[in-house]
Amino acid sequence: MPLETIAFYLGLVLFLGVHSVRIVADGWRARQIERLGAARWKGLYSGISLLGFGLLLWGFAGVRHTELPLLTLPAGMALGLRHLAALLMLPACWLIVAYHLPRSHFKVKLGHPMLLSVKLWALAHLLVNHKPSELLLFGGFLIWAVLDFRAARRRPGAAPAAPAWGQTAIALVGGTVFYAVFALWVHSAWLGVSPR
Repeated sequence: MPLETIAFYLGLVLFLGVHSVRIVADGWRARQIERLGAARWKGLYSGISLLGFGLLLWGFAGVRHTELPLLTLPAGMALGLRHLAALLMLPACWLIVAYHLPRSHFKVKLGHPMLLSVKLWALAHLLVNHKPSELLLFGGFLIWAVLDFRAARRRPGAAPAAPAWGQTAIALVGGTVFYAVFALWVHSAWLGVSPR
């Protein structure tokens, strides 16, 4: 098995695995935080996340260029899905920014905008990527986001703050700028794939 393939699978397992601890073992997580301390736990968590993410990106970059799509769509349908995927990514970017703004309407009303953003991101990419590694990557993230959202909704949380239109406006403007920069430059320059 090529090294990139091993890195891809290992990175995916590490990254989604460490982010799934609260889904499958929330009590164990609480005990480890108590035993290790919050700072050491965050350091361990972040280290595993970064290692998994790095392996995932490196492996995916190598693997996806060696595969053939499992599904080939007619040109008109493929173009329509590309436009739909691009459209879905705009609210996904709004939600990413809103995650950092506790009084935005997105955060107050939805509770977990980052997980909803991941769902939209994964769905958008599943519409236009049909190679085995792409289906595994984006499908895995979609399933994880659905399960994590359900688990997060069951956990007690702090009372939501009163929404503020100023923070909502920042989420919309900031998310739109992020979307434009990523779509027009970063996606092509860093990932070698143009979403246009």
